[in-house]
Amino acid sequence: MCHACGENVICCDLCAHRCRIHDGKAGICGVRENVAGTLHPLTYGKVSAEAIDLIEKKPLNHFLPGTLSYSLGGVGCNFRCKHCQNWQISQISEFRGMLHTLSPEEGVRRAVKAGCRSIAWTYNEPTIWHEYTKDMGRLAHDQDLKTIYVTNGYMTEEALKDIAPVLDAFRVDIKSFSDSFYRSVCSARLAPVLESTVVAKECGMHIETVTLIIPGMNDSPDEIRSLIRWVVENLGPETPMHFTGFYPQYHMDHTAPTSAGTLERACVMAKEEGILYPYTGNVGHTDYQNTYCPSCGALLIERRGFMADASGLDGSQCRACGEKTPIVV
Repeated sequence: MCHACGENVICCDLCAHRCRIHDGKAGICGVRENVAGTLHPLTYGKVSAEAIDLIEKKPLNHFLPGTLSYSLGGVGCNFRCKHCQNWQISQISEFRGMLHTLSPEEGVRRAVKAGCRSIAWTYNEPTIWHEYTKDMGRLAHDQDLKTIYVTNGYMTEEALKDIAPVLDAFRVDIKSFSDSFYRSVCSARLAPVLESTVVAKECGMHIETVTLIIPGMNDSPDEIRSLIRWVVENLGPETPMHFTGFYPQYHMDHTAPTSAGTLERACVMAKEEGILYPYTGNVGHTDYQNTYCPSCGALLIERRGFMADASGLDGSQCRACGEKTPIVV
């Protein structure tokens, strides 16, 4: 995903920064380097984190609920979020000594052996791992494993369409509905995130959005309502929206944490605007953690922490009234 754009200069087409990378230099992500006119993905097959997670931890509430997901992370990121919770692996300048090698074949083998239903690329931004995730994704599909990006959504249309055949779920952070927030807090822009999310939807991927609500920064009712309306109009009212709580992190360690009440109010707004499945996260138990049938109100999935009991479902239908739900099982 690159092309020459000048003598010894390569344009990387993976993410919306579209970095112009000079010989011997790397792009903003720090892991894609121009070596004598060829773009090298320095972290292909290099893993910093490996875990067997409940899929609800991603969080994904409507995609293979109650199953295990083989989760992998690398290093580097194309954002510079001041509140990053995984800054130890995403915001580093020297990484070679902290990684172990894992081939795509071995990753798929371990996922199958662990009884996982999916592979998730997570913990840091998977966009910059494009070649590796694409190769593993092909092999995963051969073994009937689903695949997941836990992503900031800052990828180009061409990169997204290139990986779409082997990517099933797009769990995207929409960090704010303000471009000024994206520029000042993340060193990025809002529009490419929205654009890629729409493309992912058009490509047939399962979409769930997550917005981390930060007190005094992206928590105004007007902004939250505008985000909700955008999701309804562009992704559909059946799209699960997660509103999660902030805790002081990284360069924002003096900012107050988010209250459960703030997240519940966001869910109330979401319901008012037509979202069928709004959720809270990261603040303990609230009324907006379970999944209810939008037709009859029956409890479909009960959640305690990351544990999920989907006994209210018969396949993807409500066991009580037979209503078809958009839950992938």
